[in-house]
Amino acid sequence: MTTEKKSASFEETLSELETIVKEMENGDLPLNQALEKFERGIALSRQGQQSLEHAEQKVKILLNEQGEETLRTLPESEQP
Repeated sequence: MTTEKKSASFEETLSELETIVKEMENGDLPLNQALEKFERGIALSRQGQQSLEHAEQKVKILLNEQGEETLRTLPESEQP
């Protein structure tokens, strides 16, 4: 049985990854725990990347349905 969340949202994944990074940056973890955190962080990173790729694919499909073929970069004045 795995302890991984099967349907964590992108935001939950990112939050857990940020927590792991902070814990590892603190440098107080024993080596075996640090390796476990690193492994979990890699898994979360991959999960987040897959979520982003899936969202990008949805956007591309929606743009194609509206007759637009490509994504465009926001002008600097509209970027967060």
